Amino acid sequence: MKGTFISFEGIEGSGKSTQGKLLYKYLSSKGADVLLTEEPGGTEIGVKIRTVLLAVEHIGMSPLTELLLYFASRAQHIQEVIMPALNRGAIVITDRFTDSTLAYQGYGRGLDLHLIDSIDLIATGRMRPDITLLLDLDVKTGLLRNQGINKTDRLELEATSFHERVRNGYHLLAAQDPERIKLIQTTAGIDETHRKIIRIISETASL
Repeated sequence: MKGTFISFEGIEGSGKSTQGKLLYKYLSSKGADVLLTEEPGGTEIGVKIRTVLLAVEHIGMSPLTELLLYFASRAQHIQEVIMPALNRGAIVITDRFTDSTLAYQGYGRGLDLHLIDSIDLIATGRMRPDITLLLDLDVKTGLLRNQGINKTDRLELEATSFHERVRNGYHLLAAQDPERIKLIQTTAGIDETHRKIIRIISETASL
């Protein structure tokens, strides 16, 4: 029995981690077999790659190096964590997946989307979640939120224009695949956003 694969996406400070945890608690309370994970990370190898990717001292990392490291982490994540859970029928919730790579390295960094697709085919077989919850808010608000919790990594040091390109990229991805990617405005607050997510999950994933 194949499980259900759910991803959370969004710019920095959009609340993905918070909403992922809330959804995990909600589904677990209903008796579901649920796994909550994240990218980059999710495995011992992935955590080490994450440290390299987000370290502020690696500000000079090339976009291509960044791209390959993300896909290396994802390939291990799929093999070691995601597929075993899906194969046993679990619900897998991940904080970021391939849409992040398209938004950040494709639209944000300007890497060729065909190049990304070619590597995606090798690393993941173009695997996509069953449903993607794209949390949206304006860039300045998101960055201020993370500053408020003293969260700073290499990507957050990028210019506002970079994050605007990422956000616009996410909007393009949602427009291209509206059945899978659900765009959710988060301005109403954590509780209302959670209620929106539960409604979407109930309607589209029959959970």
